[in-house]
Amino acid sequence: MSMSNSDPESTTAEEADEGPAAEGAADHLDRRAQLEVLAEENRRLRTEYARARQSRYRQTALGLAAVGLVAVLGGLVFPDGREVLFVLGATGFFGGVLTYFLTPAHVVAADVGERVYAAGAANGAALVEALGLSETRRYVPMAGSVRLFVPHSPDDVLTDLSDHAEAGPFLLDDPRGLLLEATGQRLFDEFERALSGDLAATPTPLTTQLTDGLCEHLELARHAEVDVDADRGRATIAITESAFGDVDRFDHPIASFLVVGLATGLDRPVTLEVAPGDDRADWLVTCRWDSDNE
Repeated sequence: MSMSNSDPESTTAEEADEGPAAEGAADHLDRRAQLEVLAEENRRLRTEYARARQSRYRQTALGLAAVGLVAVLGGLVFPDGREVLFVLGATGFFGGVLTYFLTPAHVVAADVGERVYAAGAANGAALVEALGLSETRRYVPMAGSVRLFVPHSPDDVLTDLSDHAEAGPFLLDDPRGLLLEATGQRLFDEFERALSGDLAATPTPLTTQLTDGLCEHLELARHAEVDVDADRGRATIAITESAFGDVDRFDHPIASFLVVGLATGLDRPVTLEVAPGDDRADWLVTCRWDSDNE
């Protein structure tokens, strides 16, 4: 019969060493399982959100079609108003078809867009700091677009891009600074294409158009309140619940859209300032331009 020579103390030590390792592995597996559950729940919530939004559009489409059907039936019953009712019915059917088939199939969550913007904002701010540029943000219109000019000194003024149309991003002569495409330019282009009428050319109606587009069309903020002093060349927009986080970051989509729209409509350079709001709003976006009355 063979006898075991194993040392009980050695065996106990080995088991003690294996204990923490086993517990660590178990904790790792638990965390991994929890992450997988959270990821799956996140995917489910995104899918439900997209489905709910699609459902809202389709309910609107069915409502328009129902209005069209009622109007057509009314035209059959009431001959005197047949022409008007048939036109109304056709409009309802047409609107319903468009709304149903143009329902967005994919929705990008606001937090995803905010993270994409945050990287660009951080890079832009770092570039401005590395070049030792000023805090001035001036948006200058040119043919068909508006550019963001960050001067080396607040005294460096750029009012005409005709000599700098192909320049950028670095202006090394007079004036010196950084010349960039504005974040809000393409947002404004999208907004302008959706306008039912012409873009206003005076400060108060123009700012109203822009804030309506900001909240209703682009859905970049929950609410925007306007305070315009046309004689002094100032428009202040109070922003509530930004979809892209803090509005005081470099060339923020909300502020950039507003100032690009003003620079385009007024056809003159506009300077941007952003400050924290008060108990009535989260952020105050102030745009200033040279007024004809000054």
